Parts: sequence; C-alpha cells; structure tokens
Amino acid sequence: MSADQFLQFMELVGLAPVKSIELIDGKLVRFRVRGDKPGSSNGWAVYHAQPCPAGACGSWKSNERHNWRAKSLETLSPVERAEVVARSAARRRSHDEALLALHAGAREKAARLWQKAHPATSSHTYLRERQVHAYGIRQLRDMLVIPARDVYGRLHTLQFIGPDGSKRFLTGGRIAGHYFGLGKPKNKLLLGEGYATCATLHHATGEAVAVCFNCVNLEAVARALRDKFRWLTLVICADDDGATEGNPGVTHALAAARAVGGLLALPKRGGEA
Repeated sequence: MSADQFLQFMELVGLAPVKSIELIDGKLVRFRVRGDKPGSSNGWAVYHAQPCPAGACGSWKSNERHNWRAKSLETLSPVERAEVVARSAARRRSHDEALLALHAGAREKAARLWQKAHPATSSHTYLRERQVHAYGIRQLRDMLVIPARDVYGRLHTLQFIGPDGSKRFLTGGRIAGHYFGLGKPKNKLLLGEGYATCATLHHATGEAVAVCFNCVNLEAVARALRDKFRWLTLVICADDDGATEGNPGVTHALAAARAVGGLLALPKRGGEA
C-alpha cells in the first residue's frame, strides 16, 4: 500500500512514469516521465519499505528532487527515529555515488561523440529554416550537437537537435549550471534558453551569449557566470511562454535576474526556439 502511495506522490509532483514501474526495495529505478520525449529515461525513483516507508524521486532533465515519507519522524520511537535517520544518510550517500558515476559515464561518452562529430554548417535544415548561423557547434549524422560545459570549459554533456527541431540530451548528463558559450564577453553577457534564440541574439547584438538549454537552468548558469565574471552586466533574455500556465520562461528568467542583480529582457511577443 505504501508503494502505491509513493507512486501517487510521484504523479502529484509531476513525475508520473509513462509505463508502470516495479519498485524494488532500495533499488534506483529509471523511467520515462509522462510528457518527456519517447526513448528518454530522465526520471528516477528509489523506494525503501523499512523501517518507515520512504522514497525519493526526481528528473535528470529538470534537476528536481522530491522526498516522500509515509510516517513522520515525530510519531516514531527514539530507536525507530535513529534507524530512519541512519538509513536516510546511507541512502543519500549511495544515491550521490550512483549519480556521480552516471555523470562520469556521460562525460566520457560526450567527449567521444564530440570528437566523432564534424563542424556543422548553416545549411542544416533546423538552422536554415530559422535563418540561424552555426557558431562552434557540430553535427553527427543528421543531428546538430551542442556541448554543455562548466565555467572552466569542461564538457559535461551534449544536446542533440534533429532537422525537425526535436531535442534530447545525452542520458545521465548533468545540465545544472552548464551552458554553451557564443563569443567572448566584454562588458555584457546575455543568457537565453535554446540555441536558435541565443544564436540570433549573438548575431543581432554582437554580444556574448550563454545557451542555458531550458528556463529551469537559467538561474544556475547565471549564478555560475556571476561568480566567474563579477564585473559583467548579465542580461537574462526570457522566452515568453504566455500560453503556458505560470509563464515559466518569464518566471524563471526573472528569478535568475534577481539572483545575480542582472537585467531582464522580454521579447515583444511569445516564442521559443
């Protein structure tokens, strides 16, 4: 019954699996989150039945994590409470170690694929239809390849964009705080979501631009760049998701701008690239 309650909790926080998953005590399960692209497995969950039913779930795509417990610590005996705390600490260590190994494997695979890819040209269907230039990106078969690096230039993962505009990331790669840079910053640095938007901004303004890949990552990248470039003016360029409840594009961009004392730029009309 508790496992069913945990699955209901996962659905409540927006991490419902597309297909039913088997929760094995203490085992990390990967799955495709409802609404994610076919073939992806960005969702993860781990369930523990004893001594107090508890679990955690999240998404490597959005970098979110949610914890669940069937019984509050206040209702446990001192011995039960100590056991729960000890098990929770052990689970967190085990989960963190598994994530580190997963990220390390993704970095190695990203490096191999990046070396295998060849420089992309503006004739690629995705770029041509959007009248966007290829700035330092590569192509593997018919897929554009966008690297995601940290502020030290280390490659962590890759984004793939198909001719039809479909996008996916290398499974297990860490996105949070990582970006793709266009140009070298002088006095100002722009931050945006997708490559097409950022390449357009770079072409139109001549300013350096950081591709953050999604709105959730804007603040993490902004904070990382603020620590590295304290003298620069950071401009967060929002996607206007007015048709989506809560307008996440503007909401996250505003939060990022406030977090680093940056400026917020809004498009004249909604759109996403």
